[in-house]
Amino acid sequence: MNTKYEFDAIAKDIVYVKPVAVAELPQDMQEHAGDLDTIFAVHNAKGEQLALVANRKLAFHLARENDMHPVRVH
Repeated sequence: MNTKYEFDAIAKDIVYVKPVAVAELPQDMQEHAGDLDTIFAVHNAKGEQLALVANRKLAFHLARENDMHPVRVH
């Protein structure tokens, strides 16, 4: 199998959703998290953080509403 793929073109629509412990966030961001212990980050294929949201379902919804394809990161 010697098929070449242009991965930059494919990866531009993929975003990664991963859980983030609120305790690991800067103090000012922790204050905005309220009583949540975990929030979810949405990152593009280059690793740039695009958003922080309250739950996984919202992260996937946000990605799809912006024509992106979300995948989980363990």
